[in-house]
Amino acid sequence: MSNLDLKPQPSICGGRDGVSAQPVRELLTGKQVPLGESTVVRRLLPNLGRRMVGAWCFVDHYGPDDIESEPGMRVAPHPHIGLQTVSWLHDGFVEHRDSLGTVQTVRPRELGLMTAGRAIAHAEQSPASHGKWLHGAQLWVALPDAHRFTDPAFEHHAELPRVQGQGVDATLILGSLDGATSPGHVFSPLMGADLTLAAGANARLPLHPDFEYAALAMTGAAVVDDVCVEPGSLLYLGCGRRELPLRADDGPASVLLLGGEPFEEKLVMWWNFVARTHEDIEAAREAWMHGTAFGTVHGYDGAPIPAPELPPLRLKPRGRER
Repeated sequence: MSNLDLKPQPSICGGRDGVSAQPVRELLTGKQVPLGESTVVRRLLPNLGRRMVGAWCFVDHYGPDDIESEPGMRVAPHPHIGLQTVSWLHDGFVEHRDSLGTVQTVRPRELGLMTAGRAIAHAEQSPASHGKWLHGAQLWVALPDAHRFTDPAFEHHAELPRVQGQGVDATLILGSLDGATSPGHVFSPLMGADLTLAAGANARLPLHPDFEYAALAMTGAAVVDDVCVEPGSLLYLGCGRRELPLRADDGPASVLLLGGEPFEEKLVMWWNFVARTHEDIEAAREAWMHGTAFGTVHGYDGAPIPAPELPPLRLKPRGRER
């Protein structure tokens, strides 16, 4: 997954200044952003006034898109540092290729987890033979400073633990929920779960009071803590919750619940890089443009994505800003 904005703005993330210690209900709408050659996404994070939820620092929601007569997703090779990427599908298939030599097709409700660490490049595309619909979310997790230069890696987990009850079927993407734990490797306290709500569901989901949370509606209108969240919207919930009321009044719905311990470190996010200083970003950009550090992605029919020009200012890490 990539931020394909030709003039990306630096996002100043991290710190706890903007984290509510109390439950809140802050409804965020997404910005329409082109991704690759034929996909348009709704970018929920970073958002105006809300940059992170725990270590989650980037959230795109796309579809459902009818790609029966279209190429579907085509995101050419591009670099990453300092983060993990999470590919999560409800419909369709995405083929992942990376500079480690990985070739893996990710299917609905399977976890594709890539750890960029010090440097990796990858590409994503719909297979030549694909179904009618493409629908999913692409997310980034910022790596804490102690692990941001770790070796790059890719994990694929076709089977994930589930928690069921009160009309809710929860699939654990990362972290733990109600006694179930995902096999995905994480580097900071966080969680992500895909919640399917049956029509008429009325549930209360246990939460960790020290985590901050947000809920992204994927399909249907879910009522989250008495707030109706329409597809493509993100409800920021703050901290201090021990449970979360969920309802599906008007038919079935699905929600991605994201949470984590507030990310205390300050960082800079620019283009596809998560770093700590201007020099980190500058060095990563130069390495990508000169063909060093990131390796080569083989098998994608297309040229790598060139890095945009850096903005005419020095990128400085700060705390969360509202």
